[in-house]
Amino acid sequence: MVNMTTKVKVDTESLRNEVRELCSTFTNDYWKQLDIEREYPYEFVNALTKAGYLSVLIPEEYGGKGYGITEASIILEEIHRSGGHAAACHAQMYTMGALLKHGSKEQKQKYLPGIAAGEIRFQAFSVTEPQAGSNTSAIETFAEKTKDGYIINGHKNWTSRVLQTDLLMLLARTTPIDQVGEKKSQGLSLFLIDLREIREKQPSAFKSEKVRTMFNYATNQVWYEKMKVPFDSLIGEEGKGFKYVLDGMNAERILLSAEAIGDAYFFIDQAVRYANERIVFNRPIGQNQGVQFPIARAYASVKAADALRYEAARKFDANEKCGEEANMAKLLTSEASWEAANVCINTFGGYGFVDEYHIERKFRETRMYQVAPVNNNMILAFLGQNVLGMPKSY
Repeated sequence: MVNMTTKVKVDTESLRNEVRELCSTFTNDYWKQLDIEREYPYEFVNALTKAGYLSVLIPEEYGGKGYGITEASIILEEIHRSGGHAAACHAQMYTMGALLKHGSKEQKQKYLPGIAAGEIRFQAFSVTEPQAGSNTSAIETFAEKTKDGYIINGHKNWTSRVLQTDLLMLLARTTPIDQVGEKKSQGLSLFLIDLREIREKQPSAFKSEKVRTMFNYATNQVWYEKMKVPFDSLIGEEGKGFKYVLDGMNAERILLSAEAIGDAYFFIDQAVRYANERIVFNRPIGQNQGVQFPIARAYASVKAADALRYEAARKFDANEKCGEEANMAKLLTSEASWEAANVCINTFGGYGFVDEYHIERKFRETRMYQVAPVNNNMILAFLGQNVLGMPKSY
């Protein structure tokens, strides 16, 4: 596990207020228009980058803030509570793990200062394939080793932000699957690819196609066709890429749990405000227990899930094993955000489906957390088998 322990004392309440103030300049109408047009929030991402919020996990020696996962999660939470969506930039946080722990000194020196300064964008992680979703070991994208480096061929889907990034982290097979024995996760390698060079020198080697989803998510299918990358693109040792990816999953779980929590608080905030303001039969609808109690119960669910998110983050920052807590946090926060979303839309009634109220947009966005970055059923399988010791179910 990467040591991302906070190196400087952080006033988390001040951090929260600073992020909240920045986000307040990007209104719900800003996000609504982007959602309608399916456009990337360049202005918002640039503002976050300039403020240094996307480089918080980079050590101070490379120009970052050296914060922990706890502080990073607060930033993402506040983005979502403000009505925004961090999918445009969150990968720049959770992709750091593999580079920080397994990258070479040369790779870190070459890229981290530029990322911290906002001169290099590191937003894309290319893993999933059409026939290899949760079953990552089944990927077929292949990196053939030659005397000059590697030649990569393959097809990936759900490679998000690839049009908005300079660096791409790519998982590819370097040993044919029929030569690795029973453990199919062996023979996978992780590469850090500078897409600026690929676009300039090998434009035909990299192709992408936008995928339109039910909310504004800058994702794509990509094809690698005889793409040549140098030996120094390899992160760590050849054949150990799957392990390196696993190392970053706990961080990803925790960070996206914070996003779900931010969504949940957004829904609670909106529902409470509307319940107090909306007058029906000469009384605010929040006076009715049929409206008030579901909101209160959703709030209790959010607070309970949030406590587990913080415990997972605390363990991560202390370099303690946190797989159980990180996975449970993702499970419970995704369910809490969905409960809050439904309560909110019930509170608003028909107006909840009208885009000017911004509820239906966030409703669509928060549904993702039950299936990504991992399906909740896979988390239950992890808990049942690896925590509770029951037989493997798949």
